[in-house]
Amino acid sequence: MKTIIKSVESYLPEKVLTNEDLSKFLDTSHDWIYSRTGIEKRHLVDKDELTSDLGLKAAIKAIESAQISPSDLDAIVVATATSDRRFPSAANKIQGDLGANRAFAFDLNAACSGFIYALFVCDSFIKSHGLKNILLIAADTLSLFIDWTDRATCVLFGDGAGAVVLQATEDNVDRGIVAAKLYSDGTKYDYILANNGPQNDHRGYTTMLGSAVFKYAIEYMALSISEILSENNMTIDDIDWIIPHQANKRIIDSLCKLKNFPIEKVIISIKDQANTSAASIPLAMDYAIKNSKLKRGDTILLVALGAGLAWGAAIIKF
Repeated sequence: MKTIIKSVESYLPEKVLTNEDLSKFLDTSHDWIYSRTGIEKRHLVDKDELTSDLGLKAAIKAIESAQISPSDLDAIVVATATSDRRFPSAANKIQGDLGANRAFAFDLNAACSGFIYALFVCDSFIKSHGLKNILLIAADTLSLFIDWTDRATCVLFGDGAGAVVLQATEDNVDRGIVAAKLYSDGTKYDYILANNGPQNDHRGYTTMLGSAVFKYAIEYMALSISEILSENNMTIDDIDWIIPHQANKRIIDSLCKLKNFPIEKVIISIKDQANTSAASIPLAMDYAIKNSKLKRGDTILLVALGAGLAWGAAIIKF
């Protein structure tokens, strides 16, 4: 049994905050932000707009694109670090809103690497437990966990959601998830974190050791690429597209240089979306499809690193 990606869709909130907007209340400028991050603007949730709202809108489109109904779903997994509430899960809210009565639902929190972690879990459900259709959503609203007076972090993040329908198919189909590999390093637990503190409406601000995270993001993602390729008897030349977590354009540039991979074959959507945490990879995938880059039959490599530190990579014959 193989797991194929049947559909990919996404949703971005309507509210947009540009670098110029930020410069009106921060000691910064468009050029300062863009030169250091590759970001020009980010989408932010509006008042009363929740993570589950973004996820639901992406999910509805993904289900329609897959030409199935909510009743066909066996499971709904939401990769998020910013669920609406401590409990219950955003996934259960979405399951109820969709009327997906057969599906069990839960959230998974691996921060920015959440989509790859959830992909690994969903692939296992299909290959080992006989599930047929899984809705995988990655959604985050990190703007609600940001100190908007902290120039080091607030310029980096945006909100958004991506959704894919994963479907079981026979082994002889020339598509599917080839492999996924996960890693963690809890000795660097406090390099990126958001406390359950009293700040920011009892949510806690996001803090980050920027230079250390930059270093380890390049090192660890490069290592995960090398290992997953080696374990599957592949080389970087077998990859048509790399779709990395969209954290910082300079990280992506450095990673490509280290792996000797052409930047022209890397999907980059950070300019208009910023760092949307777990949602960034499916958002980038949908961007690539809509812009006639990613097509059926392409071999893609996903790679991400986030808080934990948690990171991973996946190879997919799309």
